[in-house]
Amino acid sequence: MQLNEVTFTQARPVDGYGPGFFRVGGEVHHGALLITATGLNTWGGYGDETNLLALAGKVDVVFIGTGAEIAHIPAELRASLEGAGLGVEVMNSPAACRTYNVLLSEGRRVALAVLPV
Repeated sequence: MQLNEVTFTQARPVDGYGPGFFRVGGEVHHGALLITATGLNTWGGYGDETNLLALAGKVDVVFIGTGAEIAHIPAELRASLEGAGLGVEVMNSPAACRTYNVLLSEGRRVALAVLPV
C-alpha cells in the first residue's frame, strides 16, 4: 500500500477531537465550531442558522456533526439550509470530521458545523 501525505494549502483540517474540544490546524478549540476552508468560528448549535445560511454560494455541502451519536437535526433547519441551496449531510461528529477532511483535501467547497463529543 502506498501512502501519500495530504497538503491542505491554506485550509485547516480537523486534526483531532475529544470530550468538549476539537484540534484544528494544530490549535485546540472548545465547544461547537463552524469550519470552512477559509476560517473557523464558534457555532451556536442548531439555533445558529444565520451563520450557516451565510455559507450559501460559498460552499456546496455542510456536514453537520451531531456529537458522539448521530441524531436528526431540526426539520426547520434542514429546510432553511436546503432552501438556500446548501447540501446538508448529518452524521456523528467523528464521521463528519473525517468526511470534511477528505473532501477538503480534494479541494471541494465544504463546511463543517460540529458539536463536541
